[in-house]
Amino acid sequence: MITSKVTYLGNLRTSCEHLASGTKIITDAPVDNQGKGEAFSPTDLVATSFASCMITIIGIYCDNHQLNFQHAEAEVTKIMGSNPRKIAKLVITLDLSGNGWDEKTQQKIIAAAKTCPVAKTLEGNIEVEYTFTF
Repeated sequence: MITSKVTYLGNLRTSCEHLASGTKIITDAPVDNQGKGEAFSPTDLVATSFASCMITIIGIYCDNHQLNFQHAEAEVTKIMGSNPRKIAKLVITLDLSGNGWDEKTQQKIIAAAKTCPVAKTLEGNIEVEYTFTF
């Protein structure tokens, strides 16, 4: 089954449609690569997907272990490299405060988060710096 359809809109923009839901995302080339930076760039989506995937896996872990999960926010910094131009590093700060987990549970949550499919896909290709706050 096809996951998505990507259509070029001109001026370095695309429209990306998730076919199962009809949800659309517009991308734009970043300012440092000939774009206007008026929407997520494709590499922004990769970086953002990493944190989103981590939070989703935490949610699944908590559901499977009957753990409270009320709050999560992530900040993602994407650092580009050159020669070749690619994502060189992600700095992910994950705020998981207010969930009431003990230290043992916190360590299990961190381990689960780091096994998300996006992390495993990019493992060895991008340096990732994590900060977790509880």
